[in-house]
Amino acid sequence: MIAATGNGSRGGWLMTTLVLVFLLASSAPSFAQQAPDPPASDLLNAVLWMQRSVEYKASALTAFALARIRLDQALADPSWTAAPKEQTGAYQSLPPAIILDVDESILDNSGYQAWMTLKGTSFDPKTWNAYVKTVTSQPIPGALEFASYADSKGVKVFYLSNRTADEEAATRKNLEKFGFPMGGTVDTMLMTRKQPDWGSAKGTRRAYIAKSYRILINVGDNFGDFVDEYRGSEAERLKIMEDNKARWGREWIMIANPSYGSFESAPYGHDFKLSDAEKRKLKRGVLDAWPGP
Repeated sequence: MIAATGNGSRGGWLMTTLVLVFLLASSAPSFAQQAPDPPASDLLNAVLWMQRSVEYKASALTAFALARIRLDQALADPSWTAAPKEQTGAYQSLPPAIILDVDESILDNSGYQAWMTLKGTSFDPKTWNAYVKTVTSQPIPGALEFASYADSKGVKVFYLSNRTADEEAATRKNLEKFGFPMGGTVDTMLMTRKQPDWGSAKGTRRAYIAKSYRILINVGDNFGDFVDEYRGSEAERLKIMEDNKARWGREWIMIANPSYGSFESAPYGHDFKLSDAEKRKLKRGVLDAWPGP
């Protein structure tokens, strides 16, 4: 430290003060150097819930515990089917099978959602493909145990995923890593576009399975995992859900996924060309809000 000299000299005092101010200013980080606030993201609470909450884990365990109970009931009931539209003819004598969606139904991809949240970006097929090929998705609580139980009962486990055929090898590797049953000599990986008529709607793939198997349980996280009319308006979706009310929790098991899905795009008419601001405005517009005090 530099001390003032000479009979309390005003000039010396001023010099000391200036030096101290300079030293403090140069050692402290400037406002411009501070890290910027992270970008706002509609995904934040959803991803936080899926990654950190015991409630999410408990919800998934509950769903798969119910699925196991329903599977036992289905095996004892020859008329039981989880594919009411696709299961035709004398299906009662067919060998049993279950259908599992992959993403957010049995594999947790919240690492990708978290990346988008922190980067302030949105879904892109290129970054998604890069994530899939890391083979780092983790099993959703209860999923592996349920799939293994079904396999132990002689039930064929089919995976109906809207991952692309190009992503099948990495997906298979990810499932095999944790011991999910892979079907033996039967190809149980039914990816989108693997055959010409296998689009994002899954009815054609369910029908493909239903020709050779009695489908007992269907597990998914999105309305489209159960019906092909998932991209209708909110009112149309609600009517279809109500029309199938008896199936939920019986042969159709829904896994909670608040981070993405057709629920999120329904308010803006599933028009993915809209800007994020336009989508957010339309989503806010459908909320039933308390008017306030």
